[in-house]
Amino acid sequence: MHGDEATIRTILTELGDTWAVVGLSTNTGRAAYGVAEVLRRYGKRVVPVHPKAETVHGEQGYASLADIPFEVDVVDVFVNSDLAGAVADEAVAKGAKAVWFQLGVVDEAAYERTRAAGLEMVMDRCPAIEIPRLR
Repeated sequence: MHGDEATIRTILTELGDTWAVVGLSTNTGRAAYGVAEVLRRYGKRVVPVHPKAETVHGEQGYASLADIPFEVDVVDVFVNSDLAGAVADEAVAKGAKAVWFQLGVVDEAAYERTRAAGLEMVMDRCPAIEIPRLR
């Protein structure tokens, strides 16, 4: 498991409050939508990243991380494991401080590359489950 309690706490409380959520759209039936709402309730700015670049929860969406015209602290990844490594690499290129792979999203090589680049990373965990436990 890649997500010890200290790393989870650091990402959720110390690394900043701007979260890019990759895979977030206006589809209320998707997990990303609900997780984004929880993050917002805990004070995070949630930026949607989706090919449709839809506005979600009042925040302008972008088609890719590279399109976001401001700094992003954490990249939360809601794509399947085959695509997640490329997103982690984009997060490194964007200058994010951390990458969070959601439940069921696992890519060991991406984890190693991201950590080697100096970013914090959690894999196969959900911030909406973890953040209430920190308070």
